[in-house]
Amino acid sequence: MPHPGWADFSFDGIGTRWDISTPSPLSGALRRRLLAAVADYDAAWSRFRPDSVIAGAARQPGRYTLPAGAAELGPLYAALYRLSGGAMTPLIGGSLEQLGYDAGYSLRPGGPPLPAPPWAGVLDWQGTVLTTRAPVVIDVGAAGKGQLADLLSAELRRAGISEHFIDASGDLVNAGTIPVEVGLEHPYDPDRAIGIVCLGAGALCASAANRRAWGDGLHHVLDGTTGAPVRTVVASWAMAASAMVADALATALFFVEGSRLREEFDCSWLTVHSDGHAEYSADFEGVLFT
Repeated sequence: MPHPGWADFSFDGIGTRWDISTPSPLSGALRRRLLAAVADYDAAWSRFRPDSVIAGAARQPGRYTLPAGAAELGPLYAALYRLSGGAMTPLIGGSLEQLGYDAGYSLRPGGPPLPAPPWAGVLDWQGTVLTTRAPVVIDVGAAGKGQLADLLSAELRRAGISEHFIDASGDLVNAGTIPVEVGLEHPYDPDRAIGIVCLGAGALCASAANRRAWGDGLHHVLDGTTGAPVRTVVASWAMAASAMVADALATALFFVEGSRLREEFDCSWLTVHSDGHAEYSADFEGVLFT
């Protein structure tokens, strides 16, 4: 718990563990509203359940209406798709399924890496409406957990709880005036840290090749242009005002230099490469262990 004496509300949602810390215990009604927001998000975006909105897009082309948050996700993904030359894409779901990260969690590849289809050829994303021209498996996991953290933070603020801390399995939102020291997990040993960062008001999100990894060197960060896992970067962290942006940028750092991302996003960042060297922005206020 980041603040001694605070109350903790823990639950599972969208395939991960959540911990929400607040100065006082949350009411039962507020807890139910938070859980309802998680359930609604899962019902719209999960590619692991057959009744979600985007599951329909995997079965047949058509016009699909999504919740209001889709209007923020679309432009963010479009920008990162452009900056990465198509490597970071919401159309990576078919590639993940091909390599075994499918609805049944088979974790057995069904064939060689499968490049994602080109955005312009199969998908038109306008606000909350997706129009697909072929069956596509959409996966917004690179930004979705962060966006849901932002939605839960907004729900807490509406309830008058301006100070809170959300930990979505390592993706963090700190709302309030008290900074929190956060250990940066070693990409090869989850019991060790490679450094410490001080998180003030805002979000810190991470992406790592050792999370959601399986098989012979397979992990969830795939290059959309090839369908294969990225090998040159092993871990990244991004700090931004919103968790949605920080979450997306943490994945984008596997494909795009942090300095290039800084040209279009207000963020700080750290990237650890597979050869052991690290790159980071001057304002990434942390201490790396050597």
